[in-house]
Amino acid sequence: MPRTIRDVVFVDGVRTPFGKAGPKGIYHETRADDLVVKAIRELLRRNPDLDPARIDEVAIAATTQIGDQGLTLGRTAGILAGLPQSVPGYSIDRMCAGALTAVTSTAGSIAFGAYDVVVAGGVEHMGRHPMGEGVDPNPRFVSEKLVDESALFMGMTAENLHDRYPQITKLRADEYAVRSQEKAAKAYANGKIQQDLVPVSVRRTDAEAGETGWGLVTADEPMRPGTTLESLAGLKTPFRAHGRVTAGNAAGLNDGATASLLAAEDVARELGLPVKMRLVSYAFAGVEPEVMGYGPIPSTEKALAKAGLSIGDIGLFEINEAFAVQVLAFLDHYGIADDDARVNQYGGAIAYGHPLASSGVRLMTQLARQFEEQREVRYGLTTMCVGFGMGATVIWENPNFDGGNK
Repeated sequence: MPRTIRDVVFVDGVRTPFGKAGPKGIYHETRADDLVVKAIRELLRRNPDLDPARIDEVAIAATTQIGDQGLTLGRTAGILAGLPQSVPGYSIDRMCAGALTAVTSTAGSIAFGAYDVVVAGGVEHMGRHPMGEGVDPNPRFVSEKLVDESALFMGMTAENLHDRYPQITKLRADEYAVRSQEKAAKAYANGKIQQDLVPVSVRRTDAEAGETGWGLVTADEPMRPGTTLESLAGLKTPFRAHGRVTAGNAAGLNDGATASLLAAEDVARELGLPVKMRLVSYAFAGVEPEVMGYGPIPSTEKALAKAGLSIGDIGLFEINEAFAVQVLAFLDHYGIADDDARVNQYGGAIAYGHPLASSGVRLMTQLARQFEEQREVRYGLTTMCVGFGMGATVIWENPNFDGGNK
């Protein structure tokens, strides 16, 4: 019996503030699964018309699936968040594109008719679980020259991408990083980010005073709004002597969680849920692992082709800023200026942070907010590079599109 493919919509998205990984970070004494629980509960609070029993799946991504990021996180976080025990869940790993893959995987199931409403998101507590902790890469990767050894170190892959694009200088990367910080500070000042943040109560220990207390986290910790070109110029290049990649023009090591609600469009409207974005197409692509930052270029080409669109049809871009060079390579390929107003209007991961598997949904919540404000824009995309040589792209349609009539 032939099936009708259903339209899939992005109903809502939230995230915790992002923190700096490590002993001095805001989430040092907070569990990873508790961050996910906060995000899921906030989705339910913001959408009281949704009966939790209507949720058909909880898909939660994490890159390092051990400790408090293990144990089939989608299922355990759902139970901890108070969802009915009838709601199943599972975990996903596609490194940086984990949450993005949680969205596309469950969206495909919604389109097929297996699900009506899902929760999809991700978490990374890099302070507790640094990327690569406990893994054992097969020695054949290097001994048989299947990949260059630098593929195992993300910062080195960014230096390799600079080699491939010699016109992308350290100065250009630093200039891009300064703009990201400025745009993020402006977005905060204009109240664009706080609307989708869920405050998190945290336990902190003051090592010097020997005191423990509680606080409420309401803003992203990594942001450096006063960043200048001069302050970036003197930073060390830890991945290569006289290199171009620094802590200033790359995302840091971070902790945080995201969660989103997706639904079939007819179900969302039946339940009175908001329709913030409509899924158009998505694609993943593989590239040489040693230049993984190149990944968004072929994945975007595939997603555009599947949608029957061109890059000129895209009115808003949310590109994850793992490294400035990776965004600039994408822009150069498509002939887009470094400071194009369509790109990362609220700033990106260089400012907010990049807790690996959670970041895809941050891109989506920011794009959804821009769609609400810019009804003249019909299509936008969210894209990111992925460790070990991949790219991921999702194209969205603005349900508020008014045909360009303001």
